[in-house]
Amino acid sequence: MPSAYERPDPLLAGNFWLEIDGIAEGSFTECSGLTVETEVEQVREGGLNNYVHLLPKGTKWSNIVLKRGFVGANDLWQWYQKIVEGTLVTRAVSIIAFENRGEGQADPYYRWDLIRPFPVKWSGPQFQAGGGAVAVETLEFAHSGWTGRRV
Repeated sequence: MPSAYERPDPLLAGNFWLEIDGIAEGSFTECSGLTVETEVEQVREGGLNNYVHLLPKGTKWSNIVLKRGFVGANDLWQWYQKIVEGTLVTRAVSIIAFENRGEGQADPYYRWDLIRPFPVKWSGPQFQAGGGAVAVETLEFAHSGWTGRRV
């Protein structure tokens, strides 16, 4: 833990891994959707005209969107295929951010463990003749929240 006079550098956005069932799936190049939002209900109290009570109403979690270069791996597609067929299968999914220690070394710094995640969307690569871009596949997970902790 840094002392009161030390301020840690911010984490680099490209330094993360995805872990599924305890196995690192480090080939993902983008992860978004670590968003949580609580709706607020406004309640007016009779006779009190200059104040409105704000009460938490409900919380919603955004889907997690993952992107990676298309490599033709079937494990995630087969998981999604079970959802398409009507079988809900959840797996242990974690997003792990790494702290850069310099000289090519990185240590796990923060971990988000998704609660009951399952795939809800898969997008295949887009191809364009004459283009030299990497073919990218996208996988989107729904979940019931997450727990976050410093590692």
